[in-house]
Amino acid sequence: MKYSFSGRVALVTGAGSGIGEAIARLLASNGLSVVVSDVSADNAQRVASLINTDGGQAVANVADVARINDVEAAVACAVDMFGGLHFAVNNAGIGGDQSPVGELDPAAWSRVIDINLNGVFYGLRHQIPAILRSGGGAIVNVSSILGVVGDAGNPAYVAAKHAVTGLTRSAALAYAAKGVRINSIHPGYVRTPILDFLDESALQEAVGLHPIGRLGTPDEIAHAVAFLLSEGSSFFAGTQLIADGGYTAR
Repeated sequence: MKYSFSGRVALVTGAGSGIGEAIARLLASNGLSVVVSDVSADNAQRVASLINTDGGQAVANVADVARINDVEAAVACAVDMFGGLHFAVNNAGIGGDQSPVGELDPAAWSRVIDINLNGVFYGLRHQIPAILRSGGGAIVNVSSILGVVGDAGNPAYVAAKHAVTGLTRSAALAYAAKGVRINSIHPGYVRTPILDFLDESALQEAVGLHPIGRLGTPDEIAHAVAFLLSEGSSFFAGTQLIADGGYTAR
């Protein structure tokens, strides 16, 4: 599937692996200049190099989204290297500590909130003004199925992803009429490094939660994100696009 993005600029956080890498590579293959932002310098550079080798245009950026100065610098990188910013994907995130809320270490709670929620806020705070200066565009915040349903053993992750859903709606209402469409995507379980902590038995249990009979792939989520950024979704604002193989339909 092809999208019309030629001549514009995107910033993707957490783009050094998994879903973020798939998003960055797909956007670049459709004409976008991409800032590949990741907390790992090696991973960011690897993905940017792959894009450039494939004929696209990308630059690596090292940022910890829990640090607002890093996020501001990532946006500045897009403007300095490519002349502006039109699209952003706030994808960076971590899994939560597998403990019920009555046993959760407060430090583990804070770390998940800092990255999965504050990181999205910091992104919006600096991306929106840059996109407005570039004439408008779109943002996708990567939430989760756990941003619309609960899970007994992962309270920090669930809380952060629910908050991202609400933050997306609020931002969409504030900026839709100004030319910045903001939506969220809610993937089911996807085979990425964030699931590495699961053994084979747990993975098969996760598969069983998806009526489609398998886990998702990073490329499937990347195409859904590209759609939300594209003119094909021009009437979407504040939408929660659920890509979960039927998980939440049960």
